[in-house]
Amino acid sequence: MRHKDRGTVYLAVARTLNPMRQRSTLAHELAHVVFQDWTDEPQVDSSGSAEVRANTFARHLLLPLTGVREMVATERDCDELSLLSKVVQRYLVSPSMAAISLEQVGYLDCEGKRRLKSETTPRLAARFGWSDQYKALQNESNHRRAPQRLLAWAIAGYLQNVISIQTIATLRGLDVDLVEDELNGAGLIPTGMKPIWSDPADLPEISIDLGELDADLGDSDAG
Repeated sequence: MRHKDRGTVYLAVARTLNPMRQRSTLAHELAHVVFQDWTDEPQVDSSGSAEVRANTFARHLLLPLTGVREMVATERDCDELSLLSKVVQRYLVSPSMAAISLEQVGYLDCEGKRRLKSETTPRLAARFGWSDQYKALQNESNHRRAPQRLLAWAIAGYLQNVISIQTIATLRGLDVDLVEDELNGAGLIPTGMKPIWSDPADLPEISIDLGELDADLGDSDAG
């Protein structure tokens, strides 16, 4: 989204257990920013020219054909499935995107592309021994992350005693004690607040006449 008046651009991508899809979605939305595909109406047609262009942009950004050609040249002894796995693992893209690029560099024919596009990343990771890496990628893509600039502002406010530690914890979706321990461990501790009247030497001299009070108390005792 783009703010009409300020021109500020907002990109938001949901948490997911499909890290490759999340990366391609981010790259796709970045294309809309680069090409300034602004509209006042929500987009419901994914086959329009702007959407096709964004998909192409994402593929070339994440998976440059020069890199794919180099992999094909250096991995001559690999079979199709093994090479597909290497491309997916190195560039962190979906098997479908990798298959399209492998066809574009002349490694696959149309039938080979169709066949490999049906593969899934979890299956490739399990088959070729990088499941642990894939699970780490899943944990990262499924982790809530606040916008960095917003979080930096909040922390700056916390250090100046303007923002509470609870606000930062809420932004990050974490426990307050955990966030406080992390900030304290990094030496990020709010500055001490000293009211201007806290020094007794700064208080004005006050003259108090207790005569009337003594008189009242004397009258009370007499009664």
